[in-house]
Order: sequence, then structure tokens, then C-alpha cells
Amino acid sequence: MRGKLHLAQAKSNRGPRGRKNDFGDGERWLKRLVAGELILSFVPEPEQRLWRTVSRQKLPLTRQRVRLQNQLDSLLEEAHIKLSSRLSDLLGITGRRIVDALAKGVSDPAALAALADPNIKATPEQLAEALSAAAELNPIYRRLLKMHLTELDLVEAQILQWEKELACLLQPHQDAVQRLAEVPGLGVDSAQQIIAEVGPTAATFPSAKCLASWVGTCPGVEESAEVSNSSRSPKGNRNLRRLLNQAAHAAVKTKGSIFEVVFQRLLHGLEYKEAIWAIAHRLCRLIWKILHDGVPYKELGPAVGAKAKRVRTARMIRELRKLGYRVEPLAPAGIANLG
Repeated sequence: MRGKLHLAQAKSNRGPRGRKNDFGDGERWLKRLVAGELILSFVPEPEQRLWRTVSRQKLPLTRQRVRLQNQLDSLLEEAHIKLSSRLSDLLGITGRRIVDALAKGVSDPAALAALADPNIKATPEQLAEALSAAAELNPIYRRLLKMHLTELDLVEAQILQWEKELACLLQPHQDAVQRLAEVPGLGVDSAQQIIAEVGPTAATFPSAKCLASWVGTCPGVEESAEVSNSSRSPKGNRNLRRLLNQAAHAAVKTKGSIFEVVFQRLLHGLEYKEAIWAIAHRLCRLIWKILHDGVPYKELGPAVGAKAKRVRTARMIRELRKLGYRVEPLAPAGIANLG
């Protein structure tokens, strides 16, 4: 015997007050289901569940990469090499070159400082001073550095592989990925994770309010005797809440965007975290509009400079090509077509 499973939460389908009875609750739920009044939980289709499985694999790998970076920094500090005091990104181009050279046995501070990119703020003399302990570095530290770098390379290769797998699965919905990636604060990777969570058209949610409530970005309501005790947001989808919070921080820093203007206005009456969460709520409603109605993002804030547009377009094209998408420029202005 086969049947269709309906999943519902008791909190969303409360019955009249009185003594609780499991048989009575089940009978009442069945009547509501037949009448079309039962509020069902969102259960994605098998294909979308596969998207979620792949997209959620990146978070633990990213956290592991951050942990390895912190361990690498701590190991260098223990060896009296103050490289992080001169470089903002220890695993950037310059930092990776210097750490690789240290692991391979280079001990001359001047030779290590010469590996730096000429565009960094630190001078060669400052880098050489920070790397002065490399001349007497114990061989054990070099072997430990090599082990950390090997593990780091493995984690980064796995992250890239998961990104390619997700891009391959979402290839039929690349138009939705492109439309979401154009939103300030979002990108190709964020767009793919959002589609994996809510679907390519967000068809399960009849309105933007329903999506915001399901994600948990809307204000909560906890009242007693007509007195509001708390307006804390409800618990929702943890992955989307984290993603929207990060996107909100990036959106308010995008020069010339409407989110920058709204955020500055919200700061006059709200605290910083509250204003960021309000931007996340707006982003959530905007995501529903773009996916559900199939419309592109249109910037309503102050006009963004031509240089910023070119930089953003080039970055998006580079990210899409790295994930396997075929992008063909249509005009010199930076407009591109995804194939």
C-alpha cells in the first residue's frame, strides 16, 4: 500500500482549548485536510533535496578552512614570524607565496619579502623585519607548515568541487541564478544556495510575507493582555537566515545602492544589528519577487558609477565562468548573455 505523506506542525494547527486528546487531534486534522484548511509544512521535492544536500556541504568545509587559517597564523606567531601584522589576508597571493617558501626551506628574510606583490601597503623592509625569525626557524616548524598547507589545499579543492557540482545541478535554472546574482550583497554562490533552499520560482510561498515568515526574518509577535512582550524574529531556516544576514552586511556597503540609503535612514531609529536585520527582511522579500515573478533586479538608488558597474560585471562573469557557465558579452558596456 502506498500513500502520500502530509507533514504538519501542531503549533500551526491548534485546536480549541481543552483537554488534549491524540485521537481527537488526529480526527480534527483529517477533517481539516479534507476541507483544505490544514496548514502543511514545506517538504521539497527529491530533486531540490539533492540541491540542498550539495549546497549545505560547503559550510562545514568553509569553517574548516577558517580553522586551518587560524591554526596557521598561530603557528607562525609561535615561531616569532609576525606576517599577519603586515598582511591583511594571510592566505592571499602574497601570504601564500611567502608561507609556501617558508615550508620549502627558504630562510632569507629579504628573499621572502621579495615574493610580495608590489601593490601591497607594507614595504619590503617592513616585511623583512616581520620575517626576521625565518633565518633561525626550526625545521619542525617548516614540516608543520607543509602539513597545514597540504590539508588546506585539500579543503579548497573540495570546496571548488562542491561548487561545480551545484552549478551543474542548477544548470537548467541559470537564468534565475543570474537574476539573483545581480542583487547587491548577493553573488553567484549566494544565488545558488538560495535557489537550493526555496526553489527556482519560490512557488511554495504564495507571497513575500509567507517566505519571510518561513525564513524567520519578519518581526515576531508575543503579546499578552494586549501588551507586546517581545518582537524577536521567529525561528526559521537557519541556512537562509545566515545567508541573508551576510548579504545584508554586504548590501549596505554597496555604494550607490538603495540598501545603503535605507540603512543610513534606519540607523537614526534602530541599533546597528536591528537595522541590518531590517535590510535582511527587505532582501528576503526582494528574492521572492525576483524568483516568483521572474523579473530582473532594477536599482532604484543613486546612480552607480560606470567604473563600479564594469567591475561588478567583470566579477560576476569571472565567477560564472569558473563554475562552468558559458558567458558571451553582447556589448562593450559589460552586458553579458549566459548560455
